Amino acid sequence: MQLKNIYEENLEKNLANFAHLTPLSFIERCASVYPERPSIIHRDKIYTWLETYHRSCLLASALKNIEVGYGDTVSFMGANTPETYEAHFGVPMAGAVLNALNVRLDAKSIAFILDHAETKVLFTDKEFSDTIKAALGLVKKKPIVIDIDDPYFLEGELLGQTKYEEFIKTGDANFRCFQVQDEWQAISLNYTSGTTGDPKGVVYHHRGAYLNAVSNALCWNLASHPVYLWTLPMFHCNGWCFPWTLATVAGVSVCLRHVRDEAIYTAIKQHGVTHFCGAPVVLNTLINASPELREGICHEVSAMTAGAAPPATVIAEMENIGFGVTHVYGLTETYGPCVVCSPKGEWRNLSVVERAEKIARQGVRAPLQDEVMVAEPESMMKVPKDGKTVGEIFMRGNLTMKGYLKNPTTTDASFEGGWFHSGDLAVWHEDGYIEIKDRSKDIIISGGENISSIEIESVLFKHPKILEAAVVASSDDKWGEVPCAFVTLKDNEELSVEDLINYCREELAGFKIPKKVAFGPIDKTSTGKVQKYLLREKAEKIEYVVKN
Repeated sequence: MQLKNIYEENLEKNLANFAHLTPLSFIERCASVYPERPSIIHRDKIYTWLETYHRSCLLASALKNIEVGYGDTVSFMGANTPETYEAHFGVPMAGAVLNALNVRLDAKSIAFILDHAETKVLFTDKEFSDTIKAALGLVKKKPIVIDIDDPYFLEGELLGQTKYEEFIKTGDANFRCFQVQDEWQAISLNYTSGTTGDPKGVVYHHRGAYLNAVSNALCWNLASHPVYLWTLPMFHCNGWCFPWTLATVAGVSVCLRHVRDEAIYTAIKQHGVTHFCGAPVVLNTLINASPELREGICHEVSAMTAGAAPPATVIAEMENIGFGVTHVYGLTETYGPCVVCSPKGEWRNLSVVERAEKIARQGVRAPLQDEVMVAEPESMMKVPKDGKTVGEIFMRGNLTMKGYLKNPTTTDASFEGGWFHSGDLAVWHEDGYIEIKDRSKDIIISGGENISSIEIESVLFKHPKILEAAVVASSDDKWGEVPCAFVTLKDNEELSVEDLINYCREELAGFKIPKKVAFGPIDKTSTGKVQKYLLREKAEKIEYVVKN
């Protein structure tokens, strides 16, 4: 017998009391409440929130006029410019799905994505015309091509039937943002890097985008009207959802086409930048820039970093030059950040170095992340919070993708047991903070001992002459695997292999000392992640410097 529930009787969802969650509501509110406040600064051009909303509506209407709508894919090969920002609102306003392409990918990869996503319209910045031209020659079905002709970038070839500005003029000036009919509807499609095969298409929904946009603001304590510098590519997890976050707090987007130390410092001083995001490589760029570039910055600047575990030394050096660092963790499959190293009050009493060690941990679940745990990969039993026992990071909740496009087998495997399997190995500390030890595929197993590549990298980063370091496994007949270190030195510094190994002997157990060393640039993705699969290939060809 079913019990009567008085709270269900005649109390139903209707237009007056329920609306599906979508980040599109944020920009409509900004245009209504702050119409004259600046939304985007691109060189000497300043847009207001009313203008950005209007242009996004024109984009949506123009797309609908060429019969782009529900479930259609619109791809953007764009830089961090107003057009790419507007696409985060205009494309889903049309009911379509935004596919922001990684501008560093090769033509073959781009062609695969365009075909796999069944792209109907491709917007492409002329800076990337060489890649797109080659990709269009490889696709099975060519999409409609529209050029982004940035007047501040004079190079590159125009490939399309029309230009962005001409295209949006074909839209209806009276078009207004509509309310989505289902928050589970796809809003964007982001492809993983495809380091072990073809890229996988990660599908986001409106609900997740809305909630992570708000979660970003909460975990970073973003007050109204921050000034945000786009050092993070907007194609990377939709800029970690920050295009939508900035609309929640009516912030200002300062566009930056190329990430260079002088350009970053100039923008901070010129526009009063308060916040920016980026991988640790961006922080390293700022730390090692000429001190003269930092002169004149008299206000607080906050940096959010993720993408690779930042060594504590990098965080400490950022604090020493006057930048606050918030460390977050996430994946493409989790809309970007879903874990944040929320600082505790007592950390203020620690030294800079001690505090940096705390912040270098990945942290706890973000405000709107439902659940995160560290568990044994097979049994999925939670590991003890002892800071020692290694397990895999699992998460579930609204900040997890719908799944992989056209890939049910991989989708089902990634959600097995009702949790998303991250593939990242970590320990759980007594205070509940998670600390990554490695990707499951990056753990070095030497003579039966598990070696964390991140632990060795952290030691190398502490050396005063080392700018960057990456450690991977190299196969070995005796031990199975041994550590191989790739090292980039700071400008005008010299360091011998012998001195490096002697330094490691003082800091590491003998079996953890790199047995191979290579100096020079380190292969990275466009978002600053070290491409360890490439380094592993190179490691096999490097001679031993420490004999078995």
